[in-house]
Order: sequence, then C-alpha cells, then structure tokens
Amino acid sequence: MSYEIVTICFLFHLADALYGILRPIVFALRGGLVSGQATVILASSNAGKIKEFNQLLSRLGMHVRPQADFGAIDVEETGLTFVENALLKAREASRISGLPALADDSGLEVDILHGQPGIYSARYAGEPKSDARNNAKLLAALVGIPAPRRTARYWCVLAYLRHPDDPVPLIVQRSWDGEILTAPRGEGGFGYDSLFWLPSLGRSVAELGAEEKNRLSHRGRALQSLVTVLGETAAG
Repeated sequence: MSYEIVTICFLFHLADALYGILRPIVFALRGGLVSGQATVILASSNAGKIKEFNQLLSRLGMHVRPQADFGAIDVEETGLTFVENALLKAREASRISGLPALADDSGLEVDILHGQPGIYSARYAGEPKSDARNNAKLLAALVGIPAPRRTARYWCVLAYLRHPDDPVPLIVQRSWDGEILTAPRGEGGFGYDSLFWLPSLGRSVAELGAEEKNRLSHRGRALQSLVTVLGETAAG
C-alpha cells in the first residue's frame, strides 16, 4: 500500500472520529437554547406529545424538540418492561443530540389476559401498527368475558436523562384503572381509548375532553409528577 493511500485512510478515520466527538457539541451549541430556554429532546415525533410536554415543561424554562430535528429515529424496543424501553429511547435520543432527553413508554394491561397487550400495545395486532386492528384483536380476546372480569389499566413510564450516560435517570410511572367495553364508545383520543371505560365517570376515555383527559390520564399525571421532580431538583 502506498504512502498516499495510507495517509488518506488515516485522515478519513480521523475525520470520522472527530465528527463523532464534535457532532453532539455542535448540536448542543446550535439547539441547546431556544429563546433563553433549555432544550430537551423528546424521543418521539408525535406532534400531540410534543405540544403537551411543551405546555408543562415551559414552566421550568424548558423547550421540547422532537428527536427527528437531530436526525434520531425510533429505536428497536427490545426491553421487557415499560421502564427498559423508555430508557432505551431516551439514551439514544440524548446520544444523538448531546442534550437532555425525555422518553415515555405506555401501554394497556388487561388482567384476565395476564397483562397483555402490555409493552406490545402499539403493535398488538402486528405490523404495520393499527389502532383499529389492535382494538378488534382485544375485543376478540375478551368475547364472553363479563364486565366484572374485564378490568384493565393504562401505564405510562417517563424517563429523563441529563446526558446519555446519566447513572441516575429520573423515572416516573403512573397508572389509570378502568374496564374494557364490549364495543367502542366515543370519537376522541387514540389507541384503546374508545374501549377504555371509566366506571367512576360513566364514560370512555374517548368521550373525555382534551383538558379533562390530560388531568386524569396516566400520561398527564406522570408528566405533572416529572415537572414537580424536575422543579425540586432545580431548586435544590
């Protein structure tokens, strides 16, 4: 191999290594502050989640941006729990961006189905993901099961990392108890909301207004708790 080729190969690998080191720094300098607010990367591209998280985290001087802004894509959810998957997503988003990251992993557990669909809630009926097919599969699995035995709960786990190697991530989890209906009710929400019955309210989640849902839901209460913890951490 000639001297010129060796030199070119060396320079190529050096440039690649420097890019890996400097990329997070460049992103941090470019996107770390937005109008004086600290930027937090959300390991999601869901516009609704981004809006909801911004509304609450802006109180702490934080601005939420989707991971797609930094070239990050959804990671394979190989964890066996909601906590493991939330951490996987948050670490990858933080690694790519070089900034603090927030991720959530949510799902539905049905008691008589031994916790299914659980961490597979979004793809319960297989790929591509489909709320309609997931709901149809759930109803089929519960045919003949009476109301008292159709108990279920939504779970939401939020994971917040200051950096990708954060040894003490903030983790918050909240649940929301209900029952699974025998047919859909309501037009709002998404996922299993039209099947998730709230006995205390006499309505399905899909029949709630957005503000009421955010106040009562597993995700809304988890986010409120995270805001409280972050506020206490900043104050301390």
